[in-house]
Amino acid sequence: MTKKNTPKRGRPPKDLAGDVQARILDAAQQLFLEKGYRSASIDDISELAPASKPTIYAHFPGKDALFAAVVARTISGLTDFGGFEPEGRTLQDKFSSLGTTIVEKVIEESLGMVRATIAEAQRFPELSRNVHDAARDRSVNAISQLLNETTQKLARSPKGPFSGKRSLATAQIFLDLILLPMLFRSLVGETPKELRRELPSFVRERVGFFLAACEADWTP
Repeated sequence: MTKKNTPKRGRPPKDLAGDVQARILDAAQQLFLEKGYRSASIDDISELAPASKPTIYAHFPGKDALFAAVVARTISGLTDFGGFEPEGRTLQDKFSSLGTTIVEKVIEESLGMVRATIAEAQRFPELSRNVHDAARDRSVNAISQLLNETTQKLARSPKGPFSGKRSLATAQIFLDLILLPMLFRSLVGETPKELRRELPSFVRERVGFFLAACEADWTP
């Protein structure tokens, strides 16, 4: 009977070799979502990756750094709008398209990590605060750029909502109006199916309010 070759714990066979850091992050994300930050161990991540513990520590100083890296990767994916073109002819249509895309990306791609971060906020307030700040800053910068691109053909006042000094604050308001309510509802148990059913009318109503508040910026 031929004896099967079993890979050693923590060491990938040659056909699994590749981006070690990506494997570590994939394994860590899976375990953080399944077990939570506190219960997921470096030993578990080492076995699932697979990668030796020294290899993991060579890439990440500790579990908090690994958690932050997993969240940073999630944020990077959420804020990657490369090639995105808002649909529609009117400004309201385009902003509604943008708002809908933002909500769908967050609910589909990051809800689990948001829950994991909130669950650890009391035990690890600094970690949660750093994750929140990074998510906010990257999201606001990405949305500010998209809002500016969408309104670039409009006449703008130098002190209006889309001016250089106020564009980031305007992007934050846009996110607060559209994303936060839907995110909160999903966190307290509403299903993606329920939210998607209401999403078009919800986003359009919020965009109408947002545009009305910004109207002064569109006249010479």
